[in-house]
Amino acid sequence: GFRKERAALEQLRGHRNIVTLYGVFTNHYSAHGPSRCLLLELLDISVSELLLHSSNQGCSMWMIQHCARDVLEALAFLHHKGYVHADLKPRNILWSAEEECFKLIDFGLSFKEGNQDVKYIQTDGYRAPEAELQNCLAQAGLQSETECTSAVDLWSLGIVLLEMFSGMKLKHTVQSQEWKTNSSAIIDRIFASEGVVNSAIPAYHLRDLIKSMLHCDQGKRASAEKALCSPFFSIPFAPHIEDLVMLPTPVLRLLNVLSDASLQCEEEYEDILEDIREECQKYGPVVSLLIPKENPGKGQVFVEYANAGDSKAAQKMLTGKIFDGKFVVATFYPLSAYKRGYLYQNLL
Repeated sequence: GFRKERAALEQLRGHRNIVTLYGVFTNHYSAHGPSRCLLLELLDISVSELLLHSSNQGCSMWMIQHCARDVLEALAFLHHKGYVHADLKPRNILWSAEEECFKLIDFGLSFKEGNQDVKYIQTDGYRAPEAELQNCLAQAGLQSETECTSAVDLWSLGIVLLEMFSGMKLKHTVQSQEWKTNSSAIIDRIFASEGVVNSAIPAYHLRDLIKSMLHCDQGKRASAEKALCSPFFSIPFAPHIEDLVMLPTPVLRLLNVLSDASLQCEEEYEDILEDIREECQKYGPVVSLLIPKENPGKGQVFVEYANAGDSKAAQKMLTGKIFDGKFVVATFYPLSAYKRGYLYQNLL
């Protein structure tokens, strides 16, 4: 697994949605004697943890779109290079606070298309039907007629997105007889369910995108490149406040700090600005500070740090602090939007 993963990561180096391999070292102190280790970039929260936090509500459309686009970009790149990831699941999709995107990790089961060496690929609940069949045959000592191709990755991503939308683990659903006979009806039911509060049209686009990835026949499944052309990706969504608490970035946004009166009085405004800058610099150098006096964003404080490590420390320490008699609420904010001067209106 080690040599294979290292080779794959070296070949796939440089894509922003694939974890970066920095190097290799030997750990001489492990219990089982020296072991070879990969030195990978440090990433943040996984989709698996985000699903836990969404507590059966499902993730926001903004987050689903962000994740779908990032992972499809990664898949389009690695499939173009002839690789199959073969173990796509929520635990293997991680958020990068520094680059503000989701990245694919864990290439331990990946293989070059046409050169599959292990018969047991993918994880229960995210395994494509053709990989399932291959597994069963391999256990019986038989050879499968059909090769597993890059299409297995799209199946897994389809399930991940369906779980993000519904907020439910679908392992038992996809192993049921009903799923095998009519998965399309189950997907329709998930999208029509009462618990799912989403505006109709974007939800239908997402539903159709997911269906295109979950064809039982791998030949009919959308490729990553084709899936990226879905109309779902042309809809502008705004992040929810929960998204901005969960996904760290180098920009911090402080709410409930300034009253309208202090925005009106220039002298008071300048004093507060200085106080906030002083407080925020305790956690790292502040690159820029913005307090809009008009809507959108009126009275919110945006603090840009040089890196996400500093903004994470600040968020932890400032949340719940009392400033001017009020409890501070600290969330993160997308650096890309902040740099464009784009302040989302409907965040709360």
